[in-house]
Amino acid sequence: MEQGKLTLGFYGGVGSVTGANFFLSDGTTRILVDCGLAQGGRESERANQQPFPYDPASIHMLIVTHAHIDHIGRIGKLVKDGFSGTIYSTPATRDLARPMLEDAVRVMRAEATDDADMLYELTDVEHAFSLWKTVPYHQEEVIAGFTLFFKDAGHILGSAIAEMTHQASGKKIAFTGDLGNSPTPLLRDTEYVTDADYIIMESVYGNRVHQERESRKQKLAEVVRRVIGRGGVLIIPVFSLEKTQVLLKELNDLIEDGVVPSVPVFFDSPLGIRLTEVYGKYTDLFNEKVQAEITAGDAIFDFPKLKVTMRREESEAIGRVDGPKIIVASSGMSEGGRITTHEKRYLPNKKNGLLLVGYQIPGSAGRQLQEGVRRVYIDGTDVPVRAEVVSVSGYSSHKDKVGLLDFVAHAAPAVKQVFVVMGEPKASLFFVQQVRDTLGVDARMPNEGEVVEL
Repeated sequence: MEQGKLTLGFYGGVGSVTGANFFLSDGTTRILVDCGLAQGGRESERANQQPFPYDPASIHMLIVTHAHIDHIGRIGKLVKDGFSGTIYSTPATRDLARPMLEDAVRVMRAEATDDADMLYELTDVEHAFSLWKTVPYHQEEVIAGFTLFFKDAGHILGSAIAEMTHQASGKKIAFTGDLGNSPTPLLRDTEYVTDADYIIMESVYGNRVHQERESRKQKLAEVVRRVIGRGGVLIIPVFSLEKTQVLLKELNDLIEDGVVPSVPVFFDSPLGIRLTEVYGKYTDLFNEKVQAEITAGDAIFDFPKLKVTMRREESEAIGRVDGPKIIVASSGMSEGGRITTHEKRYLPNKKNGLLLVGYQIPGSAGRQLQEGVRRVYIDGTDVPVRAEVVSVSGYSSHKDKVGLLDFVAHAAPAVKQVFVVMGEPKASLFFVQQVRDTLGVDARMPNEGEVVEL
């Protein structure tokens, strides 16, 4: 690689919403941005097991945009395979990443048939955190020929847009990570990028509009009243990070304001419980409205009849609680986690309801339920689906195509090219065309493994 020439490589998160892994180099310094787990079935599992397309020992640093597992889930493998550089993220991302990665090891161990199935162990996770350095928002960090600057992405707690300025050429490359669906119930709005030469940006909802964003709390209330009104059980599969905290905040508001009946609500996610505790440490990152509520004395993640079930026996006891109730449990796509036990118990009864509030990857049990199947395999069990299944897309923590276009529009005067990643091909390609046609900005979807010169 010729010294001084900037190159950008795409080694994950291309043509897919998961597995983010991007490479930036000037011939001297070699940087990774995110190192995520591919998700979505056996093919993804095989992809995660493959060697990295570069020598991990040759990488000088890893920039982490946020703590979702599809952006951090292979950090342990990177370290295990020889990486010994520095890892950079915001402080909140580091604090969230530890329980996320520890839980990933737990899940792998539970599913492994032998040691060869393990991508990495807890010792590798601990090694990774010994290499980890935090950088607050809006503070420049000079690192080996580049300047790193984090802006608030508004996606999850601590999520960042990583602006990398190459000191020798002055070129600025912005990696969006995932961009929040601002305004959100908890976090501050996404900050704009206005002076980058190149943007590597997500496109999960590059071809869709969140029609229900403004009415999501109303729709949540309607579903709760309907299911509880007929004496049923409402089960809500959630991603432990961000979806869980947003949903708890919304339920807190609805129950305390008397908008929905006060019934037992079971928060049945050990990982989600740990992550919610981290959220409680960083209330300064919440938006002004939420900060004012906290100052006024509202415990936003707690409300009457909320039961936190950390231990397995507490989870098992939920099924013995009679009467209407709400169960909030992971995982968000009904693939593993405690939600599967509740789905097997409650989906066959037409009195009950299943509320989907997150993105469902094609092939997942959650996607099948979203598409209206009448039978679904969960943990190897054939489960009849008679319960009411409702999707509320307004709870997405990603910008829709309108928000994504607005983000690029603010960058348009300066940006030379936009690389569209982290989306299903139809979403990414649609968004590429929108950027070209609407804004007149050069955009393209790169190929997996492609390396381009900037």
